[in-house]
Amino acid sequence: MAGRRSVKDVDDLSLHILDIAENSVRAGAKRIEILIVHEPESDIIRIKINDDGRGMDPETLLKVQDPFFSTKNKKTGLGIPLLTQAAEQAGGTLTVDSAPGKGTRVSVTFRWSHVDRPALGSMADTVLTLIAGHPDIDVLYEMREGDRVFRLDTQEFRKELEDVPINAPAVLEAIRGMLKEQIQFEM
Repeated sequence: MAGRRSVKDVDDLSLHILDIAENSVRAGAKRIEILIVHEPESDIIRIKINDDGRGMDPETLLKVQDPFFSTKNKKTGLGIPLLTQAAEQAGGTLTVDSAPGKGTRVSVTFRWSHVDRPALGSMADTVLTLIAGHPDIDVLYEMREGDRVFRLDTQEFRKELEDVPINAPAVLEAIRGMLKEQIQFEM
């Protein structure tokens, strides 16, 4: 049936990335960097999500991969544990580096050719959701494969906009157009 999402769609990496980025927003980040690098020579896809938010103390950092721990008002925090599980099932790893006042850096790798590697999903939708929903936060999105690089940085956009909000419909449509022209990985 057209328009229906399958259970597999929930495993798209773009949705995991959006979840981590939303955690960054809740942590007071003013800048979020999403870097995706496909390294064909090493059969790896590497994803990094960095923020300049509050960061985590060592005690919280130790608990972040526990599915029964959450910093939100709910009993479980499944974002990082589910992404860790997905990475490990596809021959990869996940690390989180954070310190109070220093922000947080999440790095995850997947073996590119692994049968259990989730699809990247719609990074255009993820980036647009962040920009439209959090216009005061700067987002850097960069995708690399070999010599090909796609880079979108809202800080650069803001310099050109003068008094137009970054989430104005015309600006979002221009950003959408740029994102559609991004490097396409065959996932």
